[in-house]
Amino acid sequence: MDRLRAALDGAGSAFWLRDARAPAALLAGTPGLPTDGEGLARIDLRIEAGCIAAIAPAGSAPDGPSLDGGQVWPGLVDGHTHIDKGHIWPRMPNPDGTFGGAIGAVMADRGANWSVDDMRARADFALRAAYAHGTVALRTHLDSYMPHAPNAWAMFRALRDDWAGRITLQASSIAPLDRFAGEEGAELADIVADSGGVLGMVTRLSGGIHDEMPADFQPMLDRFFALAEDRGLALDLHVDESGETGARALREIAATALRRGFKRPIQCGHCCALSLQPDAFAEETIRLCAEAGIAIIVLPMCNMYLQDRVPGRTPRWRGVTLVHEMRAAGITVSVASDNTRDPFYAYGDLDMVEVFRAATRILHLDHPFGDWPRAAAATPAGAMGLPDHGMIRPGAAADLILFRARVMTELLSRPQADRIVLRAGRVLSAELPDWRELDPVLTSG
Repeated sequence: MDRLRAALDGAGSAFWLRDARAPAALLAGTPGLPTDGEGLARIDLRIEAGCIAAIAPAGSAPDGPSLDGGQVWPGLVDGHTHIDKGHIWPRMPNPDGTFGGAIGAVMADRGANWSVDDMRARADFALRAAYAHGTVALRTHLDSYMPHAPNAWAMFRALRDDWAGRITLQASSIAPLDRFAGEEGAELADIVADSGGVLGMVTRLSGGIHDEMPADFQPMLDRFFALAEDRGLALDLHVDESGETGARALREIAATALRRGFKRPIQCGHCCALSLQPDAFAEETIRLCAEAGIAIIVLPMCNMYLQDRVPGRTPRWRGVTLVHEMRAAGITVSVASDNTRDPFYAYGDLDMVEVFRAATRILHLDHPFGDWPRAAAATPAGAMGLPDHGMIRPGAAADLILFRARVMTELLSRPQADRIVLRAGRVLSAELPDWRELDPVLTSG
C-alpha cells in the first residue's frame, strides 16, 4: 500500500485508478458490468477535480495507479452513534456490563462532568477517529434532558460547523418517552427544530428498562408524534432494546405512523426484543413496519455486548433483531457503531469497516453477501436523506476507501489498518488520535 500511496500522491488532479474490485451494490451508473460470485465488479475509475468522472470495466484505462485487484468502497456512513457520551469509560465504567448498570453510570457521569467543553473534546476526538477510518457522514444521538439539553445541542451546533466539509453531521435527541409530555416535551422539540435536528426518544420510561408497556404508552406516543408533526421533524427512535417479550413498542410505532398518516422519515434502532416474540406477532410487526416505510438500524456490537448479560451465566442469544426477515419484507436495514468506550459498550472506535465485519459475522450477512454492503453506506445515507453519500457514481465526490484485500474473506479477516482513504481524490493524511489526548479531559471532571 505504500507504493500505491506514493503513486496517488504523485497522480495530480486527473488520473485513472486502475484494476479495482467494488461491490456492485455500491456502484451506480454502470449497467451491465460483470460481477463475480461475491457480487464484486472489476473496474477502472477516472478521477478528475476531486470527483468520479467515469467508471469503466477493468482494463479500459491506459495508465494510472493500480489497486492490483484490491477493493474500493465509497466513504462509509454511520447512522447511529452517541458521541456526546463517548470515551467516558476510564472515569465511569459500567459496574457489571448490564443495561441497567449502563444507565446508572451514564446518569452519574452526565450529572457530574458533562460541561460543553467536556462533551466537545470527547466528541471531537471521536470524529477524528471516524474521519481517519473513512466515514463521510454520521448521525449522533444527544442526551436531551432539562436543564442539560440546551448545552448539548449548543455543543453539537458548534461541532457541526467545525466539521463541515469533512463529515456531514446530524443529531437526534434521546430521552425517555415520558420526558416529552407537557411543557418540557415542547421545549425539547423546539430545541431540536431550531438546531435542524431529528426528534428522537427511547421507548422506555424514566428510571425503567424496555419491558411491559405502561397503560398510558399510546397517549404519550401520540403526543410525541404530534410534536414532530407540528415542527416538520423526522423521527429516530431507540426501540425495544431488551430481551423482554413485553417490549412491543415497534408494532405500536408502525401502527401509529400509519393511523396518523405520518409523512416524515422514521428510523428505529435496536428492536432486539422482536427476535424473541412469537412468530405471528413478529410477522405482523414486520408487515406494519414495511407498510409504514420505517427504516431499521441495527447495532450488532453494542447489542451483543449488553443483551442477555447475567453475571456467571453464558448468554443464550445474540441480542439482535430479525434483519433477514425485515429485508425480505422490503424494509431497509442499516448497521452502525452505536456507543464507543462508554458504559453501554466498552469498546469501539467509530470504524464502519469494523462494524461491517462484525455485523457480517453476528448477523450472517454472507453466503451470499448480496447487497448487504449497502447497509454500511448507501442505506444509512438514504435513511439520513443524503443521496449523494454512500455510492460510487459518476459525478460524486471521490471520497473512497482503498483496500489491499481482493475478495470478501480477505476484507473481513483483518482490520484493514493499512487502508488508504481518499477525500476528493487525494490521499487523506489524517491519523487516528492518540488515547493519551483524552487523559486531561477524563481526569479533570
